[in-house]
Amino acid sequence: MNYIATLRDQLREMGTGLVEALPSFAIALIILFVTWIVARFAVKISDALVGRTEIRASLKNLIDTLVRLGIWLVGLFIAAVVVIPSLTPASLLAGLGIGAVAIGFAFQDIFENFLAGVLIMLREKMRIGDIIECEGITGKVEHITLRETHVRKLSGELTVVPNSILFKNPVEIFTDEDQRRHEVVVGVSYDTNLDHAADVIRRAVEDVEDVLASKGVDIFAQEFNSSSVDFLVRWWAGSTPRSGWESKDKVVRAVKAALDDAGIEIPFPYVTHTFKETVPVSQLGDSGKPTP
Repeated sequence: MNYIATLRDQLREMGTGLVEALPSFAIALIILFVTWIVARFAVKISDALVGRTEIRASLKNLIDTLVRLGIWLVGLFIAAVVVIPSLTPASLLAGLGIGAVAIGFAFQDIFENFLAGVLIMLREKMRIGDIIECEGITGKVEHITLRETHVRKLSGELTVVPNSILFKNPVEIFTDEDQRRHEVVVGVSYDTNLDHAADVIRRAVEDVEDVLASKGVDIFAQEFNSSSVDFLVRWWAGSTPRSGWESKDKVVRAVKAALDDAGIEIPFPYVTHTFKETVPVSQLGDSGKPTP
């Protein structure tokens, strides 16, 4: 009976304490609601101020996130002090220091991606809109958050890439500059004058509209292939994959037409048969029977 009475008294005290704490919880909820409103307006003000500058979109996202995070931390701390009056900044920092170690081990990957996201946003390279290639993923960077980066593949699929992958591995940025070099291999027959063929190919490539002839066109005799002498043809054009495909299409068409007009053969693989013994050759006579 004493246990039941003790339990009843404890429940009564808990209920009384909960009722007494209800105003504090209500005030804390109001503080959180105000924090949400302030964070939204602060982000809008930040966007307005940053929008007047030529800051990168990824860095703008980082500033918005830090502003929102700072306001929420202050709001949560004020709400916690209202609910727990004995809470002080020193005790809060002590508790965070102890808990940070356990949380760090439990959520190591999350914090790794978080820090990688901050560093990716801070660095100048790999902007939103760039075409990149990393770990077999090729596509356009659409969005960068503190944990992941959204890469739209050239075939249309969206790939969500953890920031740690983009930070720890080499990233090839195709659109870091407006132009980049493209190349194609052109083969001519062995009986061709190579100097003449090189001149024909050069003039054809320089006349292509998408080719930046001012940056030069390279024609290198590269290899003695099985049926042809191969030239490596290099030129400058737009840096996006589509620009590369379009310029290569026009270059191949122009080179083929120029070599045809010049009477220069682009050979297909030849096959030469060699016989160890003499092979008898016969021809059909008037009667239709073979004659030696």
